[in-house]
Amino acid sequence: MKRRGKSNLISQQMSLQRKNRLLLAIISLALGVAIISQATLVAEAVQRIFVEKASFSSVMLLLVLLLVVMAVRSLLSYGNGKVGLHMAARAKTNMRASVLQNLTRASMPSTLRGQTGGKVSVALDAVDEADSYFSQYMPRMMEAAMIPILILVVTFTQHANTGWIMLFTAPFIPLFMILVGLKTKNKSEEKYAQLAEFSGTFLDSLQGLVTLKIFGRAKRQQQEIERSSLGYRDATMGILKIAFTNTFMLESIVMLSIGIVALELAIQLLVFKSMSFHTAFLVLLLVPEFYSLLKNTGTAFHSGRTSMGAIRKVEQMLEETSIKSTQTEREEGSDQSELTNVDTIAKTEELRTTGAELISMPPTIELNDVRFQYTPDSFGLETGQILIGPGEQIAIVGKSGSGKTTLLHLIAGLLKPDSGAVLVNGSQLSQHDEAAWFERVSYITQHPYIFAGTFAENIAIGAGRNVSRAEIEQAADEAGLAGVVAQLEQGLDTFVGEGGRGLSGGEKQRLALARAFLKRPAVILFDEPTVGLDLHTERVLQQSIASLAKTATMITVAHRLYTIQHADNILFMDNGVLVDSGHHEALLARLPQYAEMVDVQRKGGLA
Repeated sequence: MKRRGKSNLISQQMSLQRKNRLLLAIISLALGVAIISQATLVAEAVQRIFVEKASFSSVMLLLVLLLVVMAVRSLLSYGNGKVGLHMAARAKTNMRASVLQNLTRASMPSTLRGQTGGKVSVALDAVDEADSYFSQYMPRMMEAAMIPILILVVTFTQHANTGWIMLFTAPFIPLFMILVGLKTKNKSEEKYAQLAEFSGTFLDSLQGLVTLKIFGRAKRQQQEIERSSLGYRDATMGILKIAFTNTFMLESIVMLSIGIVALELAIQLLVFKSMSFHTAFLVLLLVPEFYSLLKNTGTAFHSGRTSMGAIRKVEQMLEETSIKSTQTEREEGSDQSELTNVDTIAKTEELRTTGAELISMPPTIELNDVRFQYTPDSFGLETGQILIGPGEQIAIVGKSGSGKTTLLHLIAGLLKPDSGAVLVNGSQLSQHDEAAWFERVSYITQHPYIFAGTFAENIAIGAGRNVSRAEIEQAADEAGLAGVVAQLEQGLDTFVGEGGRGLSGGEKQRLALARAFLKRPAVILFDEPTVGLDLHTERVLQQSIASLAKTATMITVAHRLYTIQHADNILFMDNGVLVDSGHHEALLARLPQYAEMVDVQRKGGLA
């Protein structure tokens, strides 16, 4: 998707706020009239009281009218600010919703990339920083587009020389604004890159604090956080430096311009005596209003350019997700360059329905000469031909680093092959709607993520729908959690800490299995789920896994001999290549590497 204009995201948000923009224009026009009216009434009041020596009672109505105009001006300024705040609140809500929707709808590979802290920083800090573009920049720019022109027209009708001075000096302010704004936007993007780095480093450090302490690396990581923090500070101070320079130059230009006008008026009034006091005073009141508006616009412009840097970071995240979606569409053979919202929704629903039908039963899974490499010079994987029948129990074995987990990720759809194809019931996995595929798949890793919440809430995540308490209790019982829950004072309503704090490894695995029992998937993927557990806990889990696998295709990255030998088919990986496959006895007879691995396990007591 190509970028058009200054920012697609800003254009989208502004197009959604046409009524607010119209309201800003009306208020700004009324504010311009109020400013001119106030200056005219003040000049008239001074003329009558100090020049014509009129009585107080004769100007009472004039003073009351002046107070009313001043009150109206204040209300209009307040109204402009309120509209700006309303625009900012709506824009931030829309942008944050877009970010969250893109993160949830993004493909699994793109979801796994990048730091969590950086994404959080964009969703929260960068979106919040966009506030000033809508709450300050837009109202001030709308005022600058109308009010100075009104003041200039009135000034020309009163005294043309002052009008010409204002007309020639005013362009210096927007010119300087543009030069400063370009620098500010670049600095702002640098600032948010530093903030994303700092957020990512800080969050990673918090999550791995125990590990850092155990290995004595906490001090070094503290220094890394300090380095990131100082980088963010320097970027922020760079923007402040530009802001102070901007303010100084704007004040200098404004003071010089007003001084020139005041000098010209003094010469006309006192030397040449070619104009009245009333006219000179009125013009002298309007000129500061004129330059003050331009100066405020310059300050708002600086804030707006800073916000644009933040908005650009949000836009980059949205663009990256859009690019991934476009690539997926191309892989699926989509020949439509653009779809309407209705077409997109219809296509998605059709894919979801089709996908659900294709994988409603344990499917046939084929890998046809799949090749994958993380980077050009890194580990690569080649599968050859692999056929997994419906309901089969498959074990993937091999030494550490042989590509077992990578193969599992390709089957799961977490990684996309560089060449070849993963077929589900004869159709490429990439052609299935991702959501429909994951509705039928459960993937249980060595370290399943447990959210901060109750046991019941963590189990219910597996369903993807509203479930009854009885269904949750049944899933917990089938996963072997009944004994654990019975010992807890609040049972399934017992709170679990973030990341499963307070739970043993076996309890975490059982909780993850309970999710799968609740989901009843067609395909179950295990990545050495019982590694590191004691034999008793492992056998309890194996019984639950065997029960769950009765109605599903099960693919396991295995390490225990008794898990391997009962598999319908064993895939032996070595250095990223599928060396051989077959039953346990067949591989023992014809594959020396496999026989050696089994012998090592038997001698090590892992059988």
